[in-house]
Amino acid sequence: MATKERIREMPLEQVMGERFGRYSKYIIQERALPDIRDGLKPVQRRILYAMYQDGNTYDKPFKKAAKAVGNIMGNFHPHGDSSIYGALVHLSQSWKMREPLVEMHGNNGSMDGDGPAAMRYTESRLSKISNMLLQDIDKNTVKMILNFDDTEYEPTVLPARFPNLLVNGSTGISSGYATEIPPHNLTEVIDATIYLLKHPDATLDDLMQYVKGPDFPTGAIVMGTKGIKEAYETGRGRIQVRSKISIQEIRGHRKEIVITEIPFEVNKAVLVKKMDEIRLNKEIDGIAEVRDETDRHGLSIVVELKKNADAQNILNYLFKNTELQVSYNFNMVAIDDMTPVQVGLKRILSSYLKHEKEVITKRTKFDLDKAENRLEIIQGLIHAMDILDQVIKTIRASKNKANAKENLVAKFKFTDRQAEAIVSLQLYRLTNTDVDALVTEQNALNKKAAQYKKLLSDKKTLENEIVKELREVRKEFGNPRRTKISQEDSKIKIDEKALVADEQVRVLISKDGYLKRSSIRSWQSSDEHENGLPDGDEVIYEKTLSTLTNLYLFTNKGSVIYRPVHELIETKWKETGQHLSQEIGLDTDEQIIRVFSFDKLDEKVNFLMATNDGYIKQLQLANLQPTRTYKSRAMTAIRMKKADSCLLRVDVVKPDSKDEIILFTHRAYAVRYDISEVPESGAKSAGVKSVNLKDDDYVVGYVLTQPKYIDLLRVGLITQRGAFKQFKLKLVNKVSRAKRGVMVLRELKTKPHRIVAITSYGQNHTLFLTTSSDRHMEIKTNEFPLGDRYSNGSFVVDTTVDGVPTRLELGKPINDQK
Repeated sequence: MATKERIREMPLEQVMGERFGRYSKYIIQERALPDIRDGLKPVQRRILYAMYQDGNTYDKPFKKAAKAVGNIMGNFHPHGDSSIYGALVHLSQSWKMREPLVEMHGNNGSMDGDGPAAMRYTESRLSKISNMLLQDIDKNTVKMILNFDDTEYEPTVLPARFPNLLVNGSTGISSGYATEIPPHNLTEVIDATIYLLKHPDATLDDLMQYVKGPDFPTGAIVMGTKGIKEAYETGRGRIQVRSKISIQEIRGHRKEIVITEIPFEVNKAVLVKKMDEIRLNKEIDGIAEVRDETDRHGLSIVVELKKNADAQNILNYLFKNTELQVSYNFNMVAIDDMTPVQVGLKRILSSYLKHEKEVITKRTKFDLDKAENRLEIIQGLIHAMDILDQVIKTIRASKNKANAKENLVAKFKFTDRQAEAIVSLQLYRLTNTDVDALVTEQNALNKKAAQYKKLLSDKKTLENEIVKELREVRKEFGNPRRTKISQEDSKIKIDEKALVADEQVRVLISKDGYLKRSSIRSWQSSDEHENGLPDGDEVIYEKTLSTLTNLYLFTNKGSVIYRPVHELIETKWKETGQHLSQEIGLDTDEQIIRVFSFDKLDEKVNFLMATNDGYIKQLQLANLQPTRTYKSRAMTAIRMKKADSCLLRVDVVKPDSKDEIILFTHRAYAVRYDISEVPESGAKSAGVKSVNLKDDDYVVGYVLTQPKYIDLLRVGLITQRGAFKQFKLKLVNKVSRAKRGVMVLRELKTKPHRIVAITSYGQNHTLFLTTSSDRHMEIKTNEFPLGDRYSNGSFVVDTTVDGVPTRLELGKPINDQK
């Protein structure tokens, strides 16, 4: 029955919740978060106390770290030795602790992320400043509790003679809480603490006259003060920390960037590797070499630049793309009254002062009790000296020590402690000299006791004592600030063009979306048709360009893709290159129809665009600038009205252009008007009507021309029945936009001709015709007559054998025959 009563049936949710609640409370209070009073986590506190107990202090020789770890693990911290040794090493690392609390002999790690030597090889002891945290711990100044096996007592907090939470900061993660408190300058923190003690109503601005901001052990520069104030006010804030850097002239009219301080908690080896990868991957041009020249004299990373490289611009790129500049996020959470609290600067200092007052009060009570106990004994001894013969007689008449004490108390009114001191007195103490010493000691103790009582009863005296002790710590351990607080903005401006070497390359872009650039040498050494494209794909754009050139790629879906030439993948000319789908999501039937190159993106030009469903518009280049996401997302150049609509063609025109446009439709209508009638509109608009289409009609293409050349230009068209016709453009009368236009083929009652493709030219050109069965034919225009608007041309394709014509392209002019 007794066994059954001990077994309880509980829902799993309740059991899990209760157990996890206990676990969470434990790791929050007893593992991961620091105490607001001494700034230490339990493992750190146990390390310092165990080493102090063992006499492993700054004024004694070093002892094996393994011995310290064994003591800590065996007496106070029943966890793995590696975690204890890791915490011990952390307390000794000068690049992580603003004021290291442990000194070590041997390898204790490095800024490169190297681990420390095994604890059997290293030696450790408390640093001198640790004594300021432990001082007076033997005077009942802090609460002591039993350890895990109830064999020893350990402190719940250290006396802490300075605000260690701010001075050394803290980092930790627990259930539902995390803390990130940066280190600060000891002198500044103590000055602020003294000011707050004297002015309890001090504002944050008052305290920040002393505490300027974090003072990282690795130095560096904090950019701006807005985040600092926000953090000190709310406990949360964000700052930018930048490396300390100088740009120096070296031989050969070159420069080098020398880094002497890096941000807090940045791994130096990883930083150097990242900068060297930028050089190797040619993300920017101008870096010749990256070297780590750190030695015993201090940190030094050198980035050697090429001749004529823009040092400041390269530096800005490194700031943005490496940990030369990082964000530091304040999250100041600490345990206050056994509760995790997000705290600001004033709360931390106020809680510390409250703790310090308690410590000094308890210490003073301890000293007063000790002084009064000693005074009691001294008064008894002096009185005994006055009646020495009677005291000796009484002792000699007693049976034993206990009886002698009883007789002294009964006969001479001595207290128990006085009687114990008298019977324990050695004979040599009965000289006159010793009596004088007792009187002198009595006077001194009376003076001390009076001081102690005044300190306990007078608030002002207590505060003066705190100020005095804080100033002593500041005088002995204070040192200059390492981290500079800059008012300069942390925003980084990079001129991308200045980072790229200006060189000529051969660029190829295909209809299906393959892009590449190759060296001129690779292009020249390849055969004419060896461009690496898959079968069925074709070249849309091929040209020799500067790496500083900007490309705009228009697709048939009305999208435009921006790419600087230097960002195109560099391959051999025989290789395929990179497909756009690796960076940008294209539709399966989306193809590139036109590519434009610009040296500068501020050119005053417009894009003229026309769709097959009868819309047209002009769009300024200024309204089609690359966005932050240009690498992964295409921009919209024109909005399509229907899902099956497509962009036919794009041209670049001047805003004040006097050109004319002639549009041709499938049902053989042609309309001609000035492009000045086409208004400029935004990138997301569909534009305006270009031609008044019949229900089953669509635009096949257009011709753009200057009015002075209208008499010279001809247009060639091909119909679905395989007929070719050419005529002069001037036969199309000029009207206004959005008209239906005039017929350019004779309408037949049965099997009427419909236009499938057009092209324009001067005279005597070779045209290339492609059919639906992928047949390719040449048409020499000088072999065909010029027609009028009412003719249907000459048959050049047998559609039953060769397929329906699909494309008509302009070739080279035909040389005149002599």
